[in-house]
Amino acid sequence: MTQFLQRRLAITAPALAALAFLTLPAAQAAGYPDHPVTVVVPYPPGGGADIFGRAIAHALEPGLKQTVLVENKPGAGGNIGMAYVARAKPDGYTLGLGTIGTQTINQFLYNNMAFDPERDLVPIALVSTTPNVIAVSAKSPYKTVADVIKAAQQSKDKKLTYASPGIGSSVHLTGAYFEAMAGVTMLHVPFKGTSASLPAVAGGQVDLLFDNLPGALAQIKDGNLVRGVAVTSAARDASVPNLPTVAESGLPGFDVTAWFALYAPRNTPEPVVKQLIEAARSGLKNPAVAANFAGMGAKPGTLFGADLAAFEAGERKKWGGLIKDKGITAQ
Repeated sequence: MTQFLQRRLAITAPALAALAFLTLPAAQAAGYPDHPVTVVVPYPPGGGADIFGRAIAHALEPGLKQTVLVENKPGAGGNIGMAYVARAKPDGYTLGLGTIGTQTINQFLYNNMAFDPERDLVPIALVSTTPNVIAVSAKSPYKTVADVIKAAQQSKDKKLTYASPGIGSSVHLTGAYFEAMAGVTMLHVPFKGTSASLPAVAGGQVDLLFDNLPGALAQIKDGNLVRGVAVTSAARDASVPNLPTVAESGLPGFDVTAWFALYAPRNTPEPVVKQLIEAARSGLKNPAVAANFAGMGAKPGTLFGADLAAFEAGERKKWGGLIKDKGITAQ
């Protein structure tokens, strides 16, 4: 081999290797997705997270031109499922349905988080926002927020109890926020999802239910097992127009809105992230999705990528401050 050819190969081989490295993400995106994508829901079936996990999975399919499956991996306030997503291969085939709890609350409640929600997960799309709701058994004597506050004030020996679908959720923190605003103390009784907490309240084992509105909406509308008391958002929700807000029921300024968002593992190739964002953006703009969400007491999200990350930062500041001030822990 001549010296000229040797020098030529020495120059071009690294250049070709670098070119191949630079074009790899584009090549990956070009073939993505060539098999079904999975959205991990870190809560049990039947609750608000499960509802919106399945909704975004369905909404992604037209844009991705691929089947999108849902897998429930509940536990530890959503931490188990989202840790699984954070450790998954960053190829766009394993996504996670994060919540206000997993992304902005749990890190202030749990000492040994197996993942960092800001560092280890890439924000894709805000899927939905929805109020939480306070409900009681249909046989309960409590019909208004004032009734609940009065009962909590008078129940010093045996505290009024409230159920939530789990520690660390926005529902749990809504209860804590309610206690702070009303100046009362209640006993939090966490359950493994709405499918467990709602029957406990309907059966009278627990006094109050705090839940995402979509998870309890059907039962509230039916009225045979549970009765709505108030929604936690600043304004009434069109799905239950006769249900007052907590703010108008005696606690001015009370405003809590739950949210759900889609994430990919850190180091997912940028072209794949962009493809996921565009598929989510297109799917969430579908009028049928908006109509479906409205019927559940929710609205489609309008934040994507960096805008979602900025929104999360504000939420962490809000909830982190409340948790610190109230000394709330996951124990």
